[in-house]
Amino acid sequence: MIDDMLFSRRSFLTKTGAGLGMLGLAALCADADETTTPDPRAPLAPRPPHFPAKAKHVIHVYLNGGPSQVDTFDPKPLLARYAGQTLPAGNLTTERPTAGALPSPFHFRRYGQSGIEVSEIFERSAAHIDDICLIRSMYANTPNHEQSMRLMNCGDERLSRPSMGAWINYGMGSENRNLPGYVAMCPGLPVADTSNWRSAFLPGIYQGTHIDTRRTNVNELIENIRNPLVTRGDQRRQLDLLAELNRQHQASRPEDGALEARIQSFELAYRMQMEATDAFDVNRETQTTRNAYGNHVQGRQLLIARRLIERGVRFVQCYHGDVQPWDSHNNIAGEHRRLGREIDGPIAALIADLKRLGLFEETLVIIGGEFGRTPAVELAGGRPAMGRDHNHWGFTIALAGAGVRGGYVHGATDDFGYRAIEKRVHIHDLHATILHLLGFDHERLTFRHAGRDFRLTDVHGQLVTDILA
Repeated sequence: MIDDMLFSRRSFLTKTGAGLGMLGLAALCADADETTTPDPRAPLAPRPPHFPAKAKHVIHVYLNGGPSQVDTFDPKPLLARYAGQTLPAGNLTTERPTAGALPSPFHFRRYGQSGIEVSEIFERSAAHIDDICLIRSMYANTPNHEQSMRLMNCGDERLSRPSMGAWINYGMGSENRNLPGYVAMCPGLPVADTSNWRSAFLPGIYQGTHIDTRRTNVNELIENIRNPLVTRGDQRRQLDLLAELNRQHQASRPEDGALEARIQSFELAYRMQMEATDAFDVNRETQTTRNAYGNHVQGRQLLIARRLIERGVRFVQCYHGDVQPWDSHNNIAGEHRRLGREIDGPIAALIADLKRLGLFEETLVIIGGEFGRTPAVELAGGRPAMGRDHNHWGFTIALAGAGVRGGYVHGATDDFGYRAIEKRVHIHDLHATILHLLGFDHERLTFRHAGRDFRLTDVHGQLVTDILA
């Protein structure tokens, strides 16, 4: 009888935790009274970094699918000279067959005092080029979306490892007890879905909270955030009783991190009723601000991201769309132009808004995808598809904000934009540098699991000192 009761209780906790966990796996471990000071022993109480740093928050504008570097931030005029011809050095191995050189259909021009060349599809963002660092020598391991997205987000392309946002949450703690420390916004789900913001073997409270931004009603962005059937006072009494039962159940299972995460999820969901609705409600902004970002998914996401970091959220990811919108295997001229129009204005508005509010110097903005695209045209049925295949050999990532050297280009690809050849930067190096900008030595930010000390960069990673301001 007792065993049946325990089994039923575990089943109940598992089922309820699976639903509310997405709200609360990034919860704060503190008592239920939202007016009190967070317990310094709590897993997400604010913690000092290894050394002083300007960056306190991260906004990751994730162009999932792989934007083409030679059509955005890495101009290669030689492609026009070799249009339709085999590249002198040949084509590198990618996922699909490719043929001759495909010139960019977009015009590049120089911007700012730094004179860095940027494509017309990012002309509004390029107005801030003197505050942006372009790493044109990025490279990854494989030309597959799933593996490369896991590598970019979690530091490993195959194994279940904690996401970058979870590591940052683990290292820094949170400044706001009423909101998750890590939010992942996506209109739908990207490739490899929730594995992109997992906590893996880190305690579950560090996992990202997914928000489906296809919904425009603020009360629908976070499902079941309010219970219309009971008052807040009744909810408080219910949670107090549930917490007491949970703690009794946990007493003989102190090693169960998943149970602790579920317990905390209820508390965060309760506290979020007060602040989350306000944070996600862009209508509280002026019409001028809303117009600058644009009344569409990309604009709303980046405006919400700014509102979240303004309220102390540590890490916010904004995925461009469902699955992999930047995966332009066909008609790259039309597809990349449309996608650029969707995100260019919001990025420019975000940078300007962060400056206006005095947040730019403490917020690191990351812009890019999991890899780039081939300078050679992709073949479909033996014919040019006027698109580009995946290219992990060389691509561009843009950084801006706290601690970043603006108006600077780091590294280079070859004459055609295929392979990174100068000052090459692997994803592990990028992660090491991001952590450094937040005040962490990537070799010291570790977590003991399965008999070894794990870290975001595994056993790799070199700090890219040239991009530091």
